[in-house]
Amino acid sequence: MARLHFTLVALCLLVWAATPGAAPDGNIMTAANRAAARQPRKCNEQLNAARHSGSARAPHGAQYQPGTAAPAFRIQTLDGDFTYPPPAGERISVVLHAFTNKSAFLECLWTDRSSLAALVQQLPEDSHVVFASLDDSGCSDVQWMRAQIQHAAKLRGKDVLGRMHFSSVPVFGLGNWIPSVLYSWTCDGVNCGLSQVVFTSKEWGTPIVAKRLDAKYDWLMGRWTPVSHPLVDGADGCSVAPAVAGAVAWVSEGNCSFFAKVKNMASSKALGVLVYAGLGDPIQLMDCAGAECYTQLSIPASMVHLELAVADALRGQKPVNVSFQRTPSPNFFFGIDQDGKLAEMGWFLYPTFKFLVWQTQWFDYAQQLHGQLQKPSQTINVFNHTLMQGDRGAVATVGLPEDLFSFDVFQLDTSLSCPDPWDESCAPWDHTVQLFVCCDRQGPLCGLELGRWITAFRRGIGRWLTDASPLLALLDGGVCTFTMKTVPWAKPWITSLNLRFSKSNQSISGKQSEALQPFLLQPLFNGGTFDKNYNKGYKPINFTVPASTRKVEIYAVITGHGSDDQGCCEFCVTSHHFVVNDKFNHSMVFDEAGTAFGCADHVTEGVVPNEHGTWLYGRGGWCDGQQVTPWRTDITSQLDMTGSNTVLYFGLYNGRDPNPTSNPGYIIMYSYVVFFK
Repeated sequence: MARLHFTLVALCLLVWAATPGAAPDGNIMTAANRAAARQPRKCNEQLNAARHSGSARAPHGAQYQPGTAAPAFRIQTLDGDFTYPPPAGERISVVLHAFTNKSAFLECLWTDRSSLAALVQQLPEDSHVVFASLDDSGCSDVQWMRAQIQHAAKLRGKDVLGRMHFSSVPVFGLGNWIPSVLYSWTCDGVNCGLSQVVFTSKEWGTPIVAKRLDAKYDWLMGRWTPVSHPLVDGADGCSVAPAVAGAVAWVSEGNCSFFAKVKNMASSKALGVLVYAGLGDPIQLMDCAGAECYTQLSIPASMVHLELAVADALRGQKPVNVSFQRTPSPNFFFGIDQDGKLAEMGWFLYPTFKFLVWQTQWFDYAQQLHGQLQKPSQTINVFNHTLMQGDRGAVATVGLPEDLFSFDVFQLDTSLSCPDPWDESCAPWDHTVQLFVCCDRQGPLCGLELGRWITAFRRGIGRWLTDASPLLALLDGGVCTFTMKTVPWAKPWITSLNLRFSKSNQSISGKQSEALQPFLLQPLFNGGTFDKNYNKGYKPINFTVPASTRKVEIYAVITGHGSDDQGCCEFCVTSHHFVVNDKFNHSMVFDEAGTAFGCADHVTEGVVPNEHGTWLYGRGGWCDGQQVTPWRTDITSQLDMTGSNTVLYFGLYNGRDPNPTSNPGYIIMYSYVVFFK
């Protein structure tokens, strides 16, 4: 039986040709774009020129790894040459994106309106993107891609095309080093490789291999296996269909939500679900919404294009079997940061250009951090690419500046990287990292926490600058031992730590004058198991204010972990209260915990982007791949400066004492009263 297979680009070009002035998605193109789209001869000429250009040949024996310098290159585009580094010497970041029509993931990336909107609205001003195609249809592909972006930009009034560059030559014809990176940088994530479905039947001799897009990972527990299964028509999937029991259900798009289709087919005891798009429609992301996202389903599901041969066979009650495979492909993305270094892009957990934007935002963050680190300071190196693993962690003893207490700004310049330059060498899970200090082994302040970070899911690019100025008072002793560690069973991390001391010349009132110096601190409360007994262990702590004190702060680092029946303490909203003198309540609320982008929205503040796993979601006071920012509050005006004072702490869930029914979570907390003079 003849097979009619509509690929996305072919459909777009057919519709385009049949509708004068229409873009592939049905949008109106400009006259200039129509003219460019009718110039395949020019594309061929550029391809031939690139193949024979001596200046475009790749250097022999070059080795490309993340963190190494990106060689210069020139690419012929639909709008003239793009040259890197820029002739003007400006500092830019660049993302190289290689498209192929063989990927359902990329098809959805390029046809979803919200994905395109994220690219045109949120790409940083100093970021550029180079688009190319891995296919023979490269010139037509990038013309269609440009039309998609033009339409999205026009809808939103954004002028971004000056930073978007569309290679008129396919990747295999570039003749420079870029194909070497795309083909040699392996990736096992959902943003690379070709996810495919294979249909077989006695009705046709050759298997039909089609691209598929798996449903979003966080509400489906099942995963496809390479085992062959019978395929049975499940109609539109909007009601239970007993006939699909023990088979993969073939379900049409529309009439109810994707979630309803999968739930109904699971109730019908199907082994999985294949939802096929309407004829000529693009593949979409099968996602959940609202309460659906908390429903556990046991079967896998994917979306595919309508295969007419498959539909005809099922309609004629002919047996069809289906199996699933993943075929390796070149990488689809890599980056060049503003220092000119090659960079991996991490995982695109689902098809949206938000992940590209997040990586470029992190390039901006890293550049801004570099600028902060150029400010004058006295710097003490503690760890320099030191292995952190096991019970001991990383330990170093260093001398501190003799004039330590002439400074009022104290910062922790910290980085966490992996055993080698590749993300795949990084630990696959997130863990809490704590820095402890001891300057007097016999003193009460020995072994207290100086800083806290959370490791990223399998990415090793994190670097942060944490203001820990009030904890200068912990460093009294001249020589101090620093211990940085995480759980002993975690895979190794490579840590670097510099202590930075400087002067702000800023007083509490904001006027330029003599700075206030932290000179004494008193430990307050620690955390514990977040259950019905959590608050019973806390009693008011009494303290008096030293005579020379000009300011008093509460300083706390608090994070919630674990997951009980309410998602506490990692994914539930908790509040933490410090009550001064039985009257003044200072509260910290983790109101971003459990939100869909509670951590992704903080990439500009140092959250490592595009990690594996659930890095996007907000947490209880922390994010994967970021420092835990200390919480500070000024309580000076609420104190009796000559008498006794009290401070009491308690933590709440939904305004009440926690009371989980099982698996209670826990709070990690170090808190202090700090006195300044």
